[in-house]
Amino acid sequence: MAQRPMLNTKNILAKLIAFDTTSRNPNRELMDYVSGLLKEHGIDSTLIPNAENTKANLYASVGPTKNGGVLLSGHTDVVPIDGQNWTKPPFELSIDNARYYGRGTADMKGFVACSIAAMIAASQCKLITPLHLALSYDEEIGCVGVRSLITMLEQVPRKPAMCIVGEPTKLAVATKHKGKASLLATCRGREGHSALAPNAFNAIHLACDLVTILRNTQDSIQQACTEKDLSSVPYTTVHVGRINANQALNIVPNLCTVNFEIRNAAEDNIDEILNDIKKAAAKLVATAKQTADEAEIEIELLNEYPGLNTAVNSEVVEFVKSLLGANDTSYVAFGTEGGLFSEKLGIPTVVCGPGSMEQGHKPDEYVAIEQIERCELMLDRLVSRLQGA
Repeated sequence: MAQRPMLNTKNILAKLIAFDTTSRNPNRELMDYVSGLLKEHGIDSTLIPNAENTKANLYASVGPTKNGGVLLSGHTDVVPIDGQNWTKPPFELSIDNARYYGRGTADMKGFVACSIAAMIAASQCKLITPLHLALSYDEEIGCVGVRSLITMLEQVPRKPAMCIVGEPTKLAVATKHKGKASLLATCRGREGHSALAPNAFNAIHLACDLVTILRNTQDSIQQACTEKDLSSVPYTTVHVGRINANQALNIVPNLCTVNFEIRNAAEDNIDEILNDIKKAAAKLVATAKQTADEAEIEIELLNEYPGLNTAVNSEVVEFVKSLLGANDTSYVAFGTEGGLFSEKLGIPTVVCGPGSMEQGHKPDEYVAIEQIERCELMLDRLVSRLQGA
């Protein structure tokens, strides 16, 4: 078993939580801390900055410089605390009731801390197979930051053989999750004075008709689902999150925007769903143009990432199950960078990490200490396995 360093997971987690890496903020101070900590233990890392040099991804490896090995992947950004009623300090690690509290403890600095400690422990061992670490930024806003890390790994000759994304799963081995597309629909009409509203064409009304199409699409998908347990939402979802329009009540608006998303299950083709929505929207516009030539609906793709659908009998699944002594697999409702590692790089991937997403994104976010200890044990076993063939 790998010898755990004096700088333990709890101490690393406390440092990570102290950095306010809400997605709207820089993460360079955190990444510089991690890079420096790894350097103190003889581990070189590569920082991949954004254009403004305010944020960065980090990639590091321990062990022989050869193909293969296991990649531990996590994101360093967290969601905002705005409007939440915290009773614990959000950016300070606190301990109560056998739990670590603080923003990001569950999602997902707990796993990041465990992974850094595992890398340091591995650096003190003679590995036959390498261990890799990938830390990214802006995952919470659509797996945005990790793209430059993916691009870097596309160009390197030696790639990991498998990947563990440490999002909170209560340390269950999750083999699949949905993909996601974020979209913006711009609905155009004809402005006018509200006293003469029939002579104008209300863009909000056109937007509401589009929302009806989106709701009908969702209803059709849900009704076609044959799963008996719908509590975890196994089917594709179509969700409207934001509608923006006019500044004044006495103006008939000529513009209204609708932000919506499609989270597609592995068996559903997101392009087919979107094409059906666009066809229905085109019929709306054709009817609207009989009243106002200006009528239009333009749908723009803002961001997307693929789903994950790893075969339950694959090597990565059996390997991670063996580290945990687990027999079953599961799936998660939320998305991760795992689909990108799998689709873009061909690296077989599972999602497995400490804590539960039921605690993520909430006030007084926490991870059970028992979950962190179990994750440490899993990664200790991993390091030991990497010392063998």
